[in-house]
Amino acid sequence: MKRWSKISSIFAISITILVVYLISNSGVYHSRDTAFAQSSSLTIMVLSIDNKLVGEGQFVISPNPFTGTGNYTIVDNSADDTDKEKDGVITLSGIKNGNYSIIQTRTTSGYGVDQMQKTVQVNNSSGVATFTDLPASNAAASFGSKSVTYTTKFECGSIYAGEGPLRPGHYDTDISLFNKQKFQTQVFWNSVLNNGPSSNAILLKMDSETSKSITCHDIRAILGNNNDNFIEGFTIVNVPLDSTFNGGMTMTSSSSDINVLDVQAFYTANALDMLPHEVIVDKISFYIIQDESGKIPVNMTRKTLDISIPSGLNQISDTEKKVKDALAKQYSLSDDDLTKIVIRIKDVSVGVGVLIDDHAISLSTVQPQPGS
Repeated sequence: MKRWSKISSIFAISITILVVYLISNSGVYHSRDTAFAQSSSLTIMVLSIDNKLVGEGQFVISPNPFTGTGNYTIVDNSADDTDKEKDGVITLSGIKNGNYSIIQTRTTSGYGVDQMQKTVQVNNSSGVATFTDLPASNAAASFGSKSVTYTTKFECGSIYAGEGPLRPGHYDTDISLFNKQKFQTQVFWNSVLNNGPSSNAILLKMDSETSKSITCHDIRAILGNNNDNFIEGFTIVNVPLDSTFNGGMTMTSSSSDINVLDVQAFYTANALDMLPHEVIVDKISFYIIQDESGKIPVNMTRKTLDISIPSGLNQISDTEKKVKDALAKQYSLSDDDLTKIVIRIKDVSVGVGVLIDDHAISLSTVQPQPGS
């Protein structure tokens, strides 16, 4: 009996140790599993001006917090909202880590949406974005701008003589638009010709963080001016800020300096008196045999000299006169002095040269203006 009692005691102690071990390890594993199971979450709160919760809100989140791509729309107390017991509080659990842009697109009756885009960073934690919805009357007064406008000057085409407002040359304009928003933006643009008509508006759909350009070719196309004549005027880029044109997303702000796009205008101008072109050049080798004017340095006589002079195609010219005219210009010779100079032409060769293309360039950043 004593032997069995001793065995039972040892067995009981062993069971106790085993249970403690299992409980202890179970706690460790449970702790690890809990840590592993933790996920990031995002909470959106909507408050009134007196800090009361405002329900029935709808929001667009970019990128989709569950997939990491595209946009995601969430409505207060919808299926993905894990905080359904509170109107005005939306919680999304089990989302990916990342930076999220959030825009409110709808609210309850009697209120206006908070039109400021919110940015939240989530990194193995809970991110919170707070929106403030004003009463409809106050919201209308605060967010009166319905569009943002960017106005740029354009100069397109060639001026050959004195027919234009600028020097002869070739002028070009490139207007670049960059959508820096986290969602697709739709814009309208049109051009107005100086002392002329205005074009119809063209719709551009710009995906998130993409760019487009408006060139002189585009401007001529919408104005119906497809020749090379010089034209100038203004191009107007308009971004509507109401949900009708921007996929249910309101982008306006209580600030008057909202800047939806980055808009820059790049201008180039050829500064020469005439456009660059190929020219025929005569290279003339000659001697100065005699100089009784005394105005040409002695060391320049009786040695081979060269000069390059532009020449016209199929034109008969006096080569000796060309050389003497060049000497007269360099040494201030009069017509009487030229009669006292004797030259001999040794050789004439023909080549093709190109005028130097002297360009001026400038870059201008276009500031937005709020529209009504």
